[in-house]
Amino acid sequence: MSKDTDNPNSNTSDKASNTNKPQDTVTFALAQTHFLVGDIATNVEKMRTLALQAREQGADVIVFPELALLGYPPQDLLLRPSLSGRVKSALSTLSDIDDIVMIVGYPHVDHHGTFNSAAILHNGHQKGFYHKQILPNYGVFDERRYFDKGRNQVLFDYKGITIGLLICEDLWEKGPISELKKQGADLIVSLNASPFEIEKQDNRKTMLAKRSRENKLPIVYVNAVGGQDDLVFDGGSMAVQADGSIAHEAPRFMNQLLMTTLDVKTAKFNDQTKAPLTLSRESEMYQALVVGLRDYVNHSGFSGIIVGLSGGIDSALTLCIAVDALGADKVYAVMMPYEYTSQISLEDAQAQARRLNVSYTVCPIFDAVEGIRHTLAPLFNKSPADTTEENIQARARGVILMALSNKFGHLVITTGNKSELAVGYSTLYGDMAGGFDVLKDVYKSQVYKLASYRNRLEDTPVIPERVITRPPSAELRPDQKDQDSLPDYDVLDGILTSYIDEDMGYQEIIDKGFDAEMVAKVIRMVDNTEYKRLQSPIGTKISHKAFGRERRYPLVNKWSIKG
Repeated sequence: MSKDTDNPNSNTSDKASNTNKPQDTVTFALAQTHFLVGDIATNVEKMRTLALQAREQGADVIVFPELALLGYPPQDLLLRPSLSGRVKSALSTLSDIDDIVMIVGYPHVDHHGTFNSAAILHNGHQKGFYHKQILPNYGVFDERRYFDKGRNQVLFDYKGITIGLLICEDLWEKGPISELKKQGADLIVSLNASPFEIEKQDNRKTMLAKRSRENKLPIVYVNAVGGQDDLVFDGGSMAVQADGSIAHEAPRFMNQLLMTTLDVKTAKFNDQTKAPLTLSRESEMYQALVVGLRDYVNHSGFSGIIVGLSGGIDSALTLCIAVDALGADKVYAVMMPYEYTSQISLEDAQAQARRLNVSYTVCPIFDAVEGIRHTLAPLFNKSPADTTEENIQARARGVILMALSNKFGHLVITTGNKSELAVGYSTLYGDMAGGFDVLKDVYKSQVYKLASYRNRLEDTPVIPERVITRPPSAELRPDQKDQDSLPDYDVLDGILTSYIDEDMGYQEIIDKGFDAEMVAKVIRMVDNTEYKRLQSPIGTKISHKAFGRERRYPLVNKWSIKG
């Protein structure tokens, strides 16, 4: 069944029993499904269920995502000594599924090394396997730490067509698919675990169209779906014609068993009856945030979440995402006013909590703050008040939220956005205290757009309009406004995007039209608060360059911004 050129790591065997009985069509089932990292037993049972379902629906071949057996990304689980035995045992449990070919992503361990692989299973036997050739080592990817490089093409014949296998990054470079074409491939099957980024689906379509046209090959592209830690996989699996057009596309962010049938004689897929809805920039961002929070909370085993609701736009948007992700019955909102909290904030927080039907509690922090200040008074020795006293307010709120978390077992969700986290406009052990930051990769200007987007989804706004329109404030001192210490958010986010997401230097940012003094100030703020970000909770990645595993800077360094 499999054909592999000089690959010592792949077994070759006889062709499938029905290969000599050419049929006019081959039906593929694209298993766009969430597979939980480390839960091999559940993952393999899910494969079994989907394979039987696909067979009942007439599928000849079912394709699972990259490393589906173990989940992606497994990180240092790949270094566990029991991995190989567990994987072999799991694959063997699929041996009793007949009359459908299963292409399974899994980690392959043997005396040659550890590989990111795809197994070809049919009628109780593993007919072959393929090892990923291009190992990404940028951004969130760290595959060279774990995997050895595959070096050969693998094809297999089935019902009159020759199928070539690729895994994710293999398809983003020209070499692997062109070699498969030279070896006689009629169709490419690609297993993927491609994390979400804003507008990445358009990039995938562009890449797939280019590869299929260049090689005149149809492509079956299967992507993972669901949240894993700070990553979200958005699905969007596709069947692509040899001319680059999309024949079938699965909906984004949803489990889907997508069926597509290839005419063997023409090498064309049948047309999709109804294509999924096209998502706008804001809608795909919002869906990613919902899925990321939902899967993190549910898979971590928390019974609910706690949100500090301030009456401001960040906590308002966070509350909406929380309710959409988990349901109102699992969301607990706590308003913690102090003497600088405005009446408007109190009213708006209560209105939103009622509108979303969540549990809502008002817990004043005056006594807590004054108690801490009284304790510190002898130590401060009549020093003038400064940001220290402001931070005490934030930390008193953090203590209350964490106490509620300890007592009732709910996860504290922080509400800081990417702009604030970038410049340090946040308090360690205060508003940064919590287990997950929904808006960690969302700039303040994007927060406003997402809030307006969410309000448009219903006749009655879920976020009070004046929360969106009034000037933002931390309300830690009288008449405080964010713009007292920060530039306008449109300007700030423009500089931050250039510096963080686009890796531009000082002079390059100035050349875009930003004020030199302001650029220098913002860059210094970003560089000086790296220690804060290192201690911040994780949050869903939606951008090309999120804070976390793909942006790593030394805490102590003497790098000059103008060098």
